[in-house]
Amino acid sequence: MSQDYLKGLNPVQYKAVTHINGPVLVIAGPGSGKTRVLTLRVAHLVQSGIAPWEILALTFTNKAAKEMKERISKVAGDKANQIWAGTFHSIFARVLRAEATKIGFPSDFSIYDPTDVKSAITEIVKGQGFDTKTYVANDIYRKISMAKNNLVSPKDYAIDGERILEDKQANMPYVYKIYDLYMKKLQRSGAMDFDDLLYQMHRLLKENPENVLEKYRKKFKYVLVDEFQDTNSLQSGIIQMLVRYPGSPENICVVGDDAQSIYAFRGATIQNILDFEKDYPNLTVYKLEQNYRSTSYIVQAANDVIAHNSRQIRKKIFTEKGEGEPIRIIRAVTDNEEARLVAALIAEMKMRYHLRNEEFAILYRINAQSRIFEEQLKSHRIAYRIYGGLSFYERKEVKDVISYLRVIANPKDEEALRRIVNYPTRGIGETSLAKLSLAAEANAVPLWEILRHAPQYDNTITARAARAIQEFVMLIEAFQRWAGNDDAYELAKRIVKMAAIMEDLEKDKTPEGQGRIENVQELLDGIKSFVEEDTLEEFQTEVLDKSLSSYLQNIALVTDNDKETDDNDRVKLMSVHSAKGLEFKAVIITGMEENLFPSLMALKSKDTLSAIDEERRLFYVAITRAEHYLALSYASSRYRFGKMQYNNSSRFLEEISPECLDVQQMGERSKVSGVKLNKIPSSKPIAKTEHPNLANFKPSPTNLIVNGSKVLHERFGEGKVVAIEGAVGNKIATIFFGSEVGEKRIMLKFAKLQILS
Repeated sequence: MSQDYLKGLNPVQYKAVTHINGPVLVIAGPGSGKTRVLTLRVAHLVQSGIAPWEILALTFTNKAAKEMKERISKVAGDKANQIWAGTFHSIFARVLRAEATKIGFPSDFSIYDPTDVKSAITEIVKGQGFDTKTYVANDIYRKISMAKNNLVSPKDYAIDGERILEDKQANMPYVYKIYDLYMKKLQRSGAMDFDDLLYQMHRLLKENPENVLEKYRKKFKYVLVDEFQDTNSLQSGIIQMLVRYPGSPENICVVGDDAQSIYAFRGATIQNILDFEKDYPNLTVYKLEQNYRSTSYIVQAANDVIAHNSRQIRKKIFTEKGEGEPIRIIRAVTDNEEARLVAALIAEMKMRYHLRNEEFAILYRINAQSRIFEEQLKSHRIAYRIYGGLSFYERKEVKDVISYLRVIANPKDEEALRRIVNYPTRGIGETSLAKLSLAAEANAVPLWEILRHAPQYDNTITARAARAIQEFVMLIEAFQRWAGNDDAYELAKRIVKMAAIMEDLEKDKTPEGQGRIENVQELLDGIKSFVEEDTLEEFQTEVLDKSLSSYLQNIALVTDNDKETDDNDRVKLMSVHSAKGLEFKAVIITGMEENLFPSLMALKSKDTLSAIDEERRLFYVAITRAEHYLALSYASSRYRFGKMQYNNSSRFLEEISPECLDVQQMGERSKVSGVKLNKIPSSKPIAKTEHPNLANFKPSPTNLIVNGSKVLHERFGEGKVVAIEGAVGNKIATIFFGSEVGEKRIMLKFAKLQILS
């Protein structure tokens, strides 16, 4: 039998592929050929005479399963189609279709999607007389999902003190009851949700040890699991039932990397891979430590960082791809400057190394960070695409807030008006809106005019809808009055609060819901930055218009994406989580600051050590996406939650060997040599602790500011007014803030200056 398919494997890969019997753990470092080893191992089992239908290969994505079958077919031919290869959910759904009657479900059971689940939960909440605004279906769904994935039944949930306490603190003490009623409803309906494909599979095996569990133990003589570090308690429990039993040959092979375990928030537990050796005493471990993707500076940095984690499977990744380029550290004064420097770096590297846009990736810790990079890439005429999500200004929650701003600036803007007239829900239904739209067309007047005088144009509208329309009109008119005095930021802040947008978003407690809140906050921070940025970067003497109209024009230019000649040649922007499994010639990891990466949530976690370890693994994943070029950027200051924050560089940067690093600051580069990044003299703007008045900063009335006044600015520090010009209401002050900051021209009505003398 020819074994040509084994040619080209390195010695460790060869052993991992050809080791047939007994438990095997393959620790596959980044870029080490994991997929190749896994697929060739399955192919080798078939080529060694094992029946393909006796092999169970579990993956996390349909794409991975399809790729595995395609690769196996090149070695084993049509036999690849007889292998049980697929995702956990698809394989277990297949088993459940055959065996569901044994646990009281029909074989043609329905599978509820998230919309069905939330509808069912809402019905139960209403039926129990609970408040739907408190017992939000999304929150309850998340809690039930997490319980199932941790093998917690409704009965177990009801006596779980920690969960019950958490629910009481969230004013939802009866989640356990809803969980129980929901599961009974599913059973009555002959339906399962997505989590049940695992949960009910576990129940099926546990409750039918002789006629079901034994059957599948005999059937699946060889079990393989990809990305084992991403499994949760439920998945691990099912695998153990199939493989661990008296007299079992324990023919299981799991492939993964504890250093790339980054999905704890989804219920994945790193303990599954860390404890695998304890669970299988006869285990053979193979470590794939040769990285075929990255150069040595990048590999060394990854090794340096992950070495700081408290509990791990030790390995030393190495590469033979050569030394490569040192890792650039980009230090910026502000987040705006960080984005500008990143865009400039991409332009420079394209020229120097003849790279295409598509060979670059900009990575960030949270999706909300994309906004500022989108704006700068657009400004530099660099084509980009958001990977795994929408462009910042296309996200629903962002468009909702901007639509309010558009209507306030121009109430005739019908598209924006239609978007917000019933958001958040205020009782103006589609029927009422359709009637008013017809009236607008018939009378050739803007929809806004119809809304202002709705009863005059249509007397069939219900009293409730008419009242809701009147309240909406009054709200918009109030915003329009405030717009005369408020800057764009203050106005946007009022909208988010008074229109109850944030209140509506806060009902969703899922990670996705938290992301939407972060996006709105990032939008507010972007508006704050627009208002506070007193001069253009390139022309320090030009004054910027800070009006609402100016802001809307500014973002309209960003969102008006030009048509590109090559649709695929675009820089990829994505979160680090989205980047897992991908690789790029050049990677820029941004926002490398304390409270951002590692995240504030991790630093405030109950188990801070474990949370920081996960953040470090996330950084490790980010580093190892790079093939040839890697840059790490951070800003000394950025707006967060409407306030200027002054930041220390991330602790993770200090963990990288100095000889791997090259520092870039405002276009200049210098080699780092044995000095911590936080200790490198930086151009960080004045911090609040550096001037005694900043601790209790309070802007003074602008009419009191005169030529010669000594003033204090939150960002630029202490300065002296050297000139005032312009008409009342639009006066511009020229202020000298010392040699480090220089002279700034600031429109006084937006300046926020405190008079010192």
